[in-house]
Amino acid sequence: MLAILLIYSPAPRQVRQWDLSLPAGSTVAQALAASGILLEFPELAEGRLSVGVWGRKTGLRQLLHHQDRLEIYRPLRVDPKIARRERFSKQGIKKSGLFATKRAGAKAGY
Repeated sequence: MLAILLIYSPAPRQVRQWDLSLPAGSTVAQALAASGILLEFPELAEGRLSVGVWGRKTGLRQLLHHQDRLEIYRPLRVDPKIARRERFSKQGIKKSGLFATKRAGAKAGY
């Protein structure tokens, strides 16, 4: 028997956890079906499911090993590159990154 830990965070700062006991040779899809998570959170069944084992993305056909941590990922609301670009434009070029501190008498940008 495999002891599997299934983790899902339906919202920020909310974490749900299921302890599963599955037969050897079980896949990610079988673990999801055994947990009943798709019945509890029907929105997961509607879209394409993004899952991972110990922080590494994987597919539904992946075989599980004893004491694996199976994680279900929420889709990103904002592209991280766009969010960083917006933060940088709000802070201004002289207040962040390499230009945050300036030596007295130094040329601009150094």
